[in-house]
Amino acid sequence: MSARRGMLFVISGPSGVGKDAVIEKLVAQDPNIRRSVSYTTRAPRRGERDGVDYSFVTREEFERLIDDGEFLEFATYDGNLYGTSARRVAALESAGSDVILKIDVKGAEQVRQRLPDATFIFLEPPSMQELIRRTTSRQTESAEDRSARQMIAEVEMKYAPHYDHVVVNDQLDRAVAEVLAIINGVRGQKV
Repeated sequence: MSARRGMLFVISGPSGVGKDAVIEKLVAQDPNIRRSVSYTTRAPRRGERDGVDYSFVTREEFERLIDDGEFLEFATYDGNLYGTSARRVAALESAGSDVILKIDVKGAEQVRQRLPDATFIFLEPPSMQELIRRTTSRQTESAEDRSARQMIAEVEMKYAPHYDHVVVNDQLDRAVAEVLAIINGVRGQKV
């Protein structure tokens, strides 16, 4: 076991803003950063792997996990359930890893209530038009689903001022560098 306890960082932002891409690069650049794998009831997208991108479970299994007190936070997003395992996060922190949670704004509010010392980072698109372009280019959703996500994104953007930091993902490497600088700054403050 490490003498250093890991820290918790929450990254939120609208669907299509590039949260996964930013987190993937953060994890690749800093071996002390670990991503917590969330549970979800949604179907896997092309290329997603169970236990790596998400733990894909049935609605019944998710509800059992809620009843068992498994979640640090959970929320419904676009008709699907998403949740963060409190046990998984605690194990990573106890091992000395800094943990990144990728969760929606409502889940972030739940984490803020339970763990106010976490650092909250909102990832923002350079414009709504760019966000629409990104979600359309993914080709993983119908036009109806993209429209629903756009409406959700517009609501989520209003939460940005409630975060400790807002990072515009206008260029991936620049955004990653900014988030990593935030993480390193927080590490320096809490040593």
